[in-house]
Amino acid sequence: MTLFVNSLTVIDFSYLCNKRGAVGESWIVDLTLHGKLNEESMVLDFGLVKKQIKGIIDECIDHRLAVPNNINGSIHEFADHKTLDCTFADNKHLAMSAPHQAFCLIDTDKITIESVTEYLIATILPQLPDNIEKIELVLKPEHNQSFYYHYSHGLKKHDGNCQRIIHGHRSQIGISLGGISMPRLQKQWADKWQDIYLATSEDQISASELKHIIAKEDDVCFAYTAAQGYFEMAISESRCDILPIDTTVECIAEYIAGQVKLQHPEKDVKITAYEGVGKGSISYA
Repeated sequence: MTLFVNSLTVIDFSYLCNKRGAVGESWIVDLTLHGKLNEESMVLDFGLVKKQIKGIIDECIDHRLAVPNNINGSIHEFADHKTLDCTFADNKHLAMSAPHQAFCLIDTDKITIESVTEYLIATILPQLPDNIEKIELVLKPEHNQSFYYHYSHGLKKHDGNCQRIIHGHRSQIGISLGGISMPRLQKQWADKWQDIYLATSEDQISASELKHIIAKEDDVCFAYTAAQGYFEMAISESRCDILPIDTTVECIAEYIAGQVKLQHPEKDVKITAYEGVGKGSISYA
């Protein structure tokens, strides 16, 4: 028998790429279960599917930085944290120290839909009832209706997993002036923030204040303590935009609206900023 659940969840995370650096991503998860009927004449109760399998996915990869084996750098593990130091693209630099749960280490050369699918199946299947013989996962990005960008960030004030300093999203953006959609401006912002790290200015520190990692000459550095522990990072300045706001989607929408209004003071501005799939914030100026 076969059971399916489309759009079971959305994985919002970042992954490390030797070409692009930390890439914010959002993948929709479709699930198919193959197995025998249990004593309830079900393959698995839908309530358990949504609770248990979504819970496993959330626990192992959601709101984490996924790191493959084949990075241009190193990872070191300590009692209460791990450190990462690597280079990417044209000798750009990224270093991070964070509690263990901020990382997802995957035994693969490259983070792709295929390698993450394989990792998730190997993680999920052993935790399911014996009557489940096989599972299939389809991971996919949202269908594009606008221009979009990949960004990573961390929210120190958040009680949940958003506090992890490098996690991210693939986010569409909508911009209208006087009620008319402006694809040119949407593309401008999508290009500006492609594969960006969005930082909060109040989290910035000097390189000498870093405790567990070492910055390079052209890096900017950030650190904070949140409920899950102490986080710090250093990243090439050219791959980061330091904003005078918290990088919640509400504040991002308001920030973009203000910036667009400065360029078009005579127009009514509407910004629709997404945080991953199907959710976000609207701001007017």
